[in-house]
Amino acid sequence: MSRLSADEILDNVARSFVNPLRSPVMRDPSHVGLDYESVTFPSLDGVPLEGWFIPADSDDVVVLNHPMGFSRAGQPTHLEPWQSIWGPSGNGTEVDFLPDYAILHEAGYNVLTYDLRNFGLSGAANGGAVTSGLFEARDVVGSLRHLRARADTASMRVALFSRCLGANATFAAMRQAPEDFDEVRCLVACQPVSDLVIMGRLLEILGLGKQRLPELDHRVMLGTSLPFAARPDTSWAQYVGVPTYLYAVRQDSLTEPHDIETAFAMLDTDDKELRWVEDTRRRWDGYLEFQRRPQPVLDWLHTHMRNQP
Repeated sequence: MSRLSADEILDNVARSFVNPLRSPVMRDPSHVGLDYESVTFPSLDGVPLEGWFIPADSDDVVVLNHPMGFSRAGQPTHLEPWQSIWGPSGNGTEVDFLPDYAILHEAGYNVLTYDLRNFGLSGAANGGAVTSGLFEARDVVGSLRHLRARADTASMRVALFSRCLGANATFAAMRQAPEDFDEVRCLVACQPVSDLVIMGRLLEILGLGKQRLPELDHRVMLGTSLPFAARPDTSWAQYVGVPTYLYAVRQDSLTEPHDIETAFAMLDTDDKELRWVEDTRRRWDGYLEFQRRPQPVLDWLHTHMRNQP
């Protein structure tokens, strides 16, 4: 591999942290037979966030966000250019989150889901920088304040269902604004990640090796003002004090099991569970796990939302 081609790869990976490619919102809840309301609300710092509220006949609401590079609808990884970006890591299939919302609705939960800043249809912020949860934490807080500001949801029991970047953002939000989580009953965290781990594995898959991480880190810092060391990682689970169900692909080609084990060990609660997704190396299978095998998460939500005073 020539030096030029290596530089191009590093530039392309770094670019995913600066003005990232937005996954389109290709479908809405009506595609799975759900009535819904399009909503917009401000993040903690005023960034306009776009989402859906899917009503149900209950006093329980689940708030969901998404991984880096996705939207509330998922990611069309079966299409270009996403196929070329993620196919080399084995993650070339579409991820459609609409079935998740249908499952939660069928189980009796109201649903609020939204696009994080710089993704989907939400507003651009911070020069387009993706900050691994540091500034996206403000979006998590904004979603909770939106629920409290609505007459129909202000008194509902709340659970969070946060994935990848969204999970890191939730950890960071609990550090930055812990008072906003006083009424949150529980958290479902899917595949939080440390940048140094996932970027190291990605560079190996792309043929460069982990030894090029400092060069990538330098590029990301120049583009976003935030090196990897300044960003939330799985150790930030130490700021989570609510009951937490954590799950991930054990042999994920893009991460290492120890990174998830760190998150689980750091959670500041005795009421926690770690569940591995087995027999696959595809990270996307972790994102699809809930719709394939929803019962463990539904049991967790039922225990902490409906069996508690």
